[in-house]
Amino acid sequence: MQMPDGLPAEIDLSRPSAARVYDYFLGGAHNFEIDRQLAEQIAGMTPNLAATMRAGREFLRRAVRTLLDAGIDQFLDIGSGIPTVGNVHEVAQTANPKARVVYVDIDPVAVAHSRELLAGDELTGVIHGDLREPERILAAARDLGLLDFSRPLGILLAGVVHFVRDTDRPGEILATLRAAAAPGSHLVVSHSTFEDQPQEMLDAQRLSARTDTEITLRSRAEVTSFFGDWTLLEPGVVHMPLWRPDSPSDVDEHPERFGAFGGVARYDQPTA
Repeated sequence: MQMPDGLPAEIDLSRPSAARVYDYFLGGAHNFEIDRQLAEQIAGMTPNLAATMRAGREFLRRAVRTLLDAGIDQFLDIGSGIPTVGNVHEVAQTANPKARVVYVDIDPVAVAHSRELLAGDELTGVIHGDLREPERILAAARDLGLLDFSRPLGILLAGVVHFVRDTDRPGEILATLRAAAAPGSHLVVSHSTFEDQPQEMLDAQRLSARTDTEITLRSRAEVTSFFGDWTLLEPGVVHMPLWRPDSPSDVDEHPERFGAFGGVARYDQPTA
């Protein structure tokens, strides 16, 4: 198979990629036929899935703006996918032109496209990394020199922790990331759930097993545990559209239909 320009030859285009499927649902252009076929199959089972993807992106944007209002000017976005229109660096740098962002993704295609799209942007960096190896991600982020871990940091885990199986101990992974952050840092998590979901949504989630990144659905309590002892911001861990909507009209009668919880927490200065 001939490789598109700018992509390394070792990329396997014979399997769909979760990052590229996500890009397709968001209306991006960085996906291939194999990804579109899987996306259309999933969409046939769950017609509102594209809206679910967009709801996740809107939650992330609202969370980033909240962090900016709290004075956060540096972000570690793990599981970033392909940075299309309205991604973290655009939201952050619109409010603060000096904001710095480091993107991390496991998908080599997402990383290759990210580096191509962000070439020349001295305030952003891209790391090829696996969330299951948080120490490596933290070391690589420090090596880039863009983030100062002695200052408050925004750690973004939007739609990625559900790709970590229980056997890989996601709670310990999140604890490692939290331990690396300075007081005043914030953690953003959105995560797919089985709670309040119809059977067709659960069936569609099982199709993720065809990609390299199978999804593990978790409860609200499990998602809440990922924040550890950090202080949850209001309204807590809720269905994504309910987390600080821009307008009450943005929330329909069934916010649970998007199939994911979202939450943001702050690391307060430990007391002596």
